[in-house]
Amino acid sequence: MTRAWPPLPFEGWRDTYATLHMWTQIVGKVCLALTPLSNHFWNIAFRVTSRGLATPQMRSGALTLAITFDFIDHELVIQTSDGRVERLPLAPRTVAQFYTDVMEALQRLGLRARIWTMPVEIPDPADRIPFERDEVHRSYDPDAANAFWRVLLAIEPVFERFRGGFIGKGSPVHFFWGSFDLAVTRFSGERAPEREGADSITKEAYSHAVISHGFWPGNGVVPMPVFYAYAAPEPDGFSGAKVRPAAAYYDTAFKEYMLPYDAVRTAASPADELAAFLQSTYDAAADLAGWNRPELERR
Repeated sequence: MTRAWPPLPFEGWRDTYATLHMWTQIVGKVCLALTPLSNHFWNIAFRVTSRGLATPQMRSGALTLAITFDFIDHELVIQTSDGRVERLPLAPRTVAQFYTDVMEALQRLGLRARIWTMPVEIPDPADRIPFERDEVHRSYDPDAANAFWRVLLAIEPVFERFRGGFIGKGSPVHFFWGSFDLAVTRFSGERAPEREGADSITKEAYSHAVISHGFWPGNGVVPMPVFYAYAAPEPDGFSGAKVRPAAAYYDTAFKEYMLPYDAVRTAASPADELAAFLQSTYDAAADLAGWNRPELERR
């Protein structure tokens, strides 16, 4: 049980998490530069693989490429369609050095990707350092990185089964490097009211009514890994809905239901505990929002 759903205490890997977040943003922005936009920026999301996290296929000139964070051999692997491979060790180094190493590896492969080097979705201004100047984040604990990936491996099949019960528009199960979370989202098909003051990314993400679920490792405000569930726009009464399991709660600051990962990990059946959270929060949000469930769900 412990190996399949390993512990992931926030403070125990906080520095590695912060560094890995920046490293994934560098690779993610390469993906942004080399893929066409698809719905809700799904083109830039990573997928969980049997070795780590990987980009979708990208294209540069005549070459197709993909980049993988390998959390078994602890390498960043850049593979191209002409058979060439660049491998960069995942080991303690500054974000600035990692950025340089990635850009130089792409150049050796004859690939060009110009990216905006400012990190995104980082709430603390002190952490928003351009990649090429970031000498602060420099930690990498291979055991912690491997544990994080194994958590994603355990979660993904539960998310995939949940996704399979919905026949309306739904996202893939994907990892967003901006927010550093694994997510799956369902759409009612109805346009959502435009959010006042929203940037282009937020407008694209919430152009239609959604119910979204995910896993997030936490931050300084929520210093623990959690599962989350939210509806946008949020229907009246959602915050007071009866959801399962008992450890789930509504966070008024985030306007989301949260379920501590440890409550799932230590349950008799973690997969069943997580499935109950996904289904009960969806049921509450969809019913309160008046979604046309018979037309959207597999029966």
